[in-house]
Amino acid sequence: MSTETKNNKELLRGGQFLVKETACEDIFTPEDFSEEQKMMKEAVMEFNEREIIAHRDRFEKKDYAFTEEVMRKAGELGFLGVAVPEAYGGLGMGFVSTLLTCDYISSGTGSFSTAFGAHTGIGTLPITLYGTEAQKQKYVPKLATGEWFGAYCLTEPGAGSDANSGKTKAVLSEDGTHYKISGQKMWISNAGFCKLFIVFARIEDDKYITGFIVENDPSNGITMGEEEHKLGIRASSTRQVFFSDTVVPVENMLSERGNGFKIAMNALNVGRIKLAGACLDSQRRVTTTAIKYAVERKQFNTPIAEFGAIKKKIAEMATNAYAGESATYRAAKNIEDRIALRVADGNSHQEAELKGVEEYAIECSILKVAVSEDIQNCADEGIQIFGGMGFSEDTPMEAAWRDARIARIYEGTNEINRMLAVGMLVKKAMKGHVDLLGPATAVAQELTGIPSFDTPDYSELFSEEKEILRKLKKVFLMVAGAAVQKYGPDLEEHQQMLLAASDILIEIYMAESAVLRSEKNAKRFGEAAQKEQIAMSKLYLYHAVETINTKAHEAIISFAEGDEQRMMLMGLRRFTKYQNMPNIVELRKIIAEKVTAEQKYPFWS
Repeated sequence: MSTETKNNKELLRGGQFLVKETACEDIFTPEDFSEEQKMMKEAVMEFNEREIIAHRDRFEKKDYAFTEEVMRKAGELGFLGVAVPEAYGGLGMGFVSTLLTCDYISSGTGSFSTAFGAHTGIGTLPITLYGTEAQKQKYVPKLATGEWFGAYCLTEPGAGSDANSGKTKAVLSEDGTHYKISGQKMWISNAGFCKLFIVFARIEDDKYITGFIVENDPSNGITMGEEEHKLGIRASSTRQVFFSDTVVPVENMLSERGNGFKIAMNALNVGRIKLAGACLDSQRRVTTTAIKYAVERKQFNTPIAEFGAIKKKIAEMATNAYAGESATYRAAKNIEDRIALRVADGNSHQEAELKGVEEYAIECSILKVAVSEDIQNCADEGIQIFGGMGFSEDTPMEAAWRDARIARIYEGTNEINRMLAVGMLVKKAMKGHVDLLGPATAVAQELTGIPSFDTPDYSELFSEEKEILRKLKKVFLMVAGAAVQKYGPDLEEHQQMLLAASDILIEIYMAESAVLRSEKNAKRFGEAAQKEQIAMSKLYLYHAVETINTKAHEAIISFAEGDEQRMMLMGLRRFTKYQNMPNIVELRKIIAEKVTAEQKYPFWS
């Protein structure tokens, strides 16, 4: 069964957005937050202002002890246990609430955001998702409350993106009661104050690594390097960790022998969408800070916010933040609904959450790439709006820019995630989970047919935009279908081709999410109330069309020749053509005037 129904709405499988239409009523938006979620949001925002933003200078001065102190306060208020089941000392809230907490707690400083994300994600999730009942009872309550902090030991000097190539060894004792772990791990977040490590090591000559729960006891062969001095996230504790015959009881093996790579990858899927969430409020705050400065700063006796060049920047910053919100919460709710369906079918919490997130691994990779790049661009433009002052440590922009840079490397580099997104989609198609062959064949046949010269009726809101989205999906199917046919199983070796295809995929998902959100809200709140949101959706789609045109053209001329190339380029022009080209300057003006008048990013619920 390719789709399922929950509460009378169609729940698409991961990746199916590409080949199936999504009704705006079937997506979740930030405007759909429940009263409980709104209360949680307010509590988290207040904590962020009081405990993090008010002390930003301490984080910038590498006050690692202060990071630990604020983490303990977050634990006392329950923020570290939002996703943890109540049976293990957590709040047991849904995936949307988990993401919401991550979103609004992460914008004060990248240092705290990293500590929070590493602990609640890859430091805790492997146990809640893969641990035995005894392991969960022993460790998770301490992690949920902040009594203990967790860290994740995967990366090694020779094992970064190729995570399974680690050299750390685990040797079983002669009496079979424990393993001795020896090896070196690097870039370990929270290492300086954690009490527990999730460590990945290889047993004998196993093909795949194995996960272990290792308590941080210096007397047990565990030593650390000095704190790393980093471009950003300065007060995030980051150290190398060395294990020398560290004794680990056999009952502390996580899941089964050789299952470590699967644990690592599934933990990263959750980490990717949470990383996108962690970048959202940072975009809102950077945009708001830039707007306030632009209103106050005068040049030639005029606030710079009134200059067209600044309006363009402000409009683009707000638009990307809006699209990021729309796509991230859309995917989060899909994951939550998929988890609920599996629980209803009798799956355990562990199995339901594992499979629920895994189902949308493509979307998680898309979001990780798109939103991490948007926050970097947002901070960069923030510096530009501040001018010379933006380059000074006396203003918050330079710290935001430095902190944002790591997001494109975390949870798998953006290059890896781009290739993963397309690779996972192809694998889903081969398994029959997403029908790519049928639609791709139809597009190929359409290329040889006679195009319609009828003038369509685009009088309804977003009618042309939704038709363009349908055609953009044809561009992906045309390019990816031809590439798969040409390269077959060797497709993964053609990385530049995959990168181009991935950018097409990313832009489709982000643009569609923004359009569907604005359409849904226009229907319930009225078009007049959504004037600026409609403008942002149209502006984002315009840029998506331009990007897709460029990337598809690059791909087509790289692998197709002769008549095939000419036919595909003709199809590309047909599929990226507007009937009524939007006035981009006017759209930016509408958006900029709204945010400037309110002197903040005003589009979040």
